[in-house]
Amino acid sequence: MSNEEVLLTKEGLAKLEDELRDLKTVKRKELAARLKLAISYGDLKENSEYHSAKEDQSFMETRIMILEKMLTKARIVDESSVDLSVVSVGATVTLNDIEYAEKIDYKIVGPAEADVLDNKLSYESPLGKELLGKKIGDVIHVNAPAGVIKYELLEIKMV
Repeated sequence: MSNEEVLLTKEGLAKLEDELRDLKTVKRKELAARLKLAISYGDLKENSEYHSAKEDQSFMETRIMILEKMLTKARIVDESSVDLSVVSVGATVTLNDIEYAEKIDYKIVGPAEADVLDNKLSYESPLGKELLGKKIGDVIHVNAPAGVIKYELLEIKMV
C-alpha cells in the first residue's frame, strides 16, 4: 500500500473500523479456538485443519495490518461541502447508458470502500476517473473490453 492518503466517506470509515474491530476481537478468538482444536489432533505435519487455520490466520493478520494502515492515512470527505455542480468524491451520480437507455446510480468513493454490488464506484476506476469534474448533461466515454461505453450524466446529488 502506498503512502498516499485514503479518501473515505463517514460511512466507509465506520465500515472499516467495524471490520477491524471484528477481526481483532471476534475473529481472532474464533481462530485461536480453531488452532487449539487442530493442535489437539496431533501430528502437525499431516494436520490439514491446522494448516488451514494457520493460513486463515495469516490472511486475517494481513488484513488487520492493511486496515490499520488505511485508517492512519484516512481523510474523511466532508460531504456537506461537496460541490454538486460537478462530480466529486462523496457525490452520487445518475447516469444514462446511451446505448441501452438504462439509468444507474453510483456513489463516488475512495478505492478502500468501492463495492460495485452496492453501486459504490472508486474514483480511481475507469468510469470514476472519467466522471470526476463532469457536469450534468456531459457525455462520458469509457473504454471497456467490449468497446467504448457512453453515459450521459443526468444528476449529481448527495444521498
